Amino acid sequence: MEPQGERNVGAIARAMKNMGLEELILVNPRCDYRSVEAQTMAVHAKDVLAQAKVVDDLATALGDRQRIIATSARERILQSPMETPRQALPWLLAPNLKSALVFGREDSGLTNEELNQAHRFVRIPVHPQYPSLNLSQAVMVCTYELYQASLAMETNNQVPGDRLEDGSTMPLATNAQLDSYCQHLEKTLLNIEVLYPHTARSKMAKFRRIYQRAALNSEEVALLRGILGQIDWLAQQIKP
Repeated sequence: MEPQGERNVGAIARAMKNMGLEELILVNPRCDYRSVEAQTMAVHAKDVLAQAKVVDDLATALGDRQRIIATSARERILQSPMETPRQALPWLLAPNLKSALVFGREDSGLTNEELNQAHRFVRIPVHPQYPSLNLSQAVMVCTYELYQASLAMETNNQVPGDRLEDGSTMPLATNAQLDSYCQHLEKTLLNIEVLYPHTARSKMAKFRRIYQRAALNSEEVALLRGILGQIDWLAQQIKP
């Protein structure tokens, strides 16, 4: 999210390639990620920089993602528990799902609104005497743990993820589908005066956390939107 240091982005590309990752998405970068400095730090990972995708906002970056983990140096976020990379990151490796690991700005991390796009949160445990990690160091720690988790799963023949009764993996809704549902929910609740404009933002953040924890699939989101559609219709009928 809005990286500021060219050398940092280059080092991130190198860490990713070290651990077998290729898809780098930069949200509104504040530096030239293809500069000589970035290329120098990337060493043999220049291809990761060359194919990096640049988008304007986090919602666009995460639109097709079904499992999202955000990183933070905070001890608690949005009343949700913080986990270590080793605890949480294997969850991203479920087959046939699109996942994302989100890192914040070098100086200020991720805002609460941005963090609210994630399902789970990771904090790297470090010595309290100097708890601040450089962004590329944080990426290296997390990508290493992700790679080790993938090796362990291959060795043990494990398949992570939520399972249906027939043994298949549950097809989770994408972040864009959840965004669209939450926008519809907010509009409906404002219309029937369950929400009010001055408190809508904070209340909707709490609603979103509920739906994030529920890990809804696409069919469930469609079912909920159908209910909202019926509420909208009934509200229209009873209005004078």
